[in-house]
Amino acid sequence: MGQDHTLMASRYELKYLLSNSAALRVRKFVQQYLEVDEYGQGQPDLAYPVHSLYLDSDDWTFYHRSLNGDKNRFKLRVRYYDERPTTPVFFEIKRRMKDVILKQRCGIKRGGEADVLAGHFPPEKYLLSKAAEDLQALHRFQELMLRVQAKPQMHVAYRREAYVNTVNNEVRVTFDRSVLAVPRPGGELVTHMDQPLVCTTDLVILELKFTDRFPNWFWDLVETFDCFQSGAAKYVEGTSLHLGRHLSPADVIRNLF
Repeated sequence: MGQDHTLMASRYELKYLLSNSAALRVRKFVQQYLEVDEYGQGQPDLAYPVHSLYLDSDDWTFYHRSLNGDKNRFKLRVRYYDERPTTPVFFEIKRRMKDVILKQRCGIKRGGEADVLAGHFPPEKYLLSKAAEDLQALHRFQELMLRVQAKPQMHVAYRREAYVNTVNNEVRVTFDRSVLAVPRPGGELVTHMDQPLVCTTDLVILELKFTDRFPNWFWDLVETFDCFQSGAAKYVEGTSLHLGRHLSPADVIRNLF
């Protein structure tokens, strides 16, 4: 497995909504500075599927914190990319501290996820790594899960086109398309969705991710293509559709960060 370009100790994430035609123009601009990541290489649309099982409490604690725009909040999710038994799954904590994103995650082998979701540490044979930071991330995930009695709630899926700097992990650009969601209270880590809720149709979610400072060429991108920052929280969108709630403009603004 190559370098994990998704994981940074802390980073900034800015989101923009684009039309498909605008996204294609932005893609050409980005390709002057970054390279398509290893998982998109060779794919017809340069994209690969991403699946996330989001956990929440019965009263939707994490959903409401995001909807209210709480500056210090977090989400718990299990990320996976396919159903192959040889592909690991990742337990992730995505925390927002004001404008900064902090992410911890630990990968385990398929077969150990049920133990983790039940609040038990998985048998050693399922661990991909015994590094202290990985084990700490898994312990922390379970601690937060048990604190709010979170359990599997929503399965969110989309196709991601990602660009990375092959020298370092400081800049990353992603285009997310075809965002779908379904309730998944059983916690199955599957890719098939029956009658999914459609979160985006002809819109593309552009995310500019960076550490330390906003690169100069990001400024050029935003100005050249007249991009306006927008809320695009996939879990919030999917859960709102599931709960029958319409997101108001104020809700969208609160979810900018």
